Amino acid sequence: GKMTRLLITHLASRGLEKITIVNRSMGRPQELQEQFPDVDIEIKLMDDLWDVVGRSDIVYTATSSEEYVIDGQKLEANGLAGGRPLMLVDISVPRNVGEDCDNIPNVKSYNVDDLKAVVAKNTAMRQKEMLEAEILLHEEADAFVAWRESLSAIPTINQLQERANMFREEELDKCNRKLSRANLSDKELEAVERLSRGIVNKLLHGPMAHLRKTESIEGKQATLKEMNAMFRLEEDATTRGRKAARRRR
Repeated sequence: GKMTRLLITHLASRGLEKITIVNRSMGRPQELQEQFPDVDIEIKLMDDLWDVVGRSDIVYTATSSEEYVIDGQKLEANGLAGGRPLMLVDISVPRNVGEDCDNIPNVKSYNVDDLKAVVAKNTAMRQKEMLEAEILLHEEADAFVAWRESLSAIPTINQLQERANMFREEELDKCNRKLSRANLSDKELEAVERLSRGIVNKLLHGPMAHLRKTESIEGKQATLKEMNAMFRLEEDATTRGRKAARRRR
């Protein structure tokens, strides 16, 4: 029936290679053979039920019978008590497997209620994983937004470095004109050059580190505004733009 078809569909997706179907007639099992050509389906009638159970590791029951198809007394009567380990999975309503089967050595039975408990447990685990994934997603989204906003600091950092280097070169040029009277060697002039660069880099380290460290979007925007105002970067950019326009004329 429908339950058997769904069961084989699920088991086949997990790598099922061979299964034996015990039924009252051959018709429906033969239809399943046609639907699942990749699965070796053996068909037996009810007269062979206990022979099939005796050589099986797992037995699924899904019949419309209102009486137990398998119970402890029948297992014992057919010489299956205390033999090879056997798992009985009853997916039918009403139940096909008697509760006394668990009293038989080496036999363990599960019914729909047990399966519902497993489903509930798996559902709870998936919901937990979903929550964890959602938290991770928010964290990654925040990190991406912070990275994207950090790109807005690059022009300000470049302007700050350019402005500082411009002042350094202007002051160094003045210094070199005075030092030229001292007849300094090229090596000494190079040392003065390195000194000026070192002073500028150390002065800029604090502001630029603060600019990169600010994490929130609001904090980043406020810091950029403070930097622009403190070092008059926008004013400097406007002045350079006017000079360039005059040169093009």
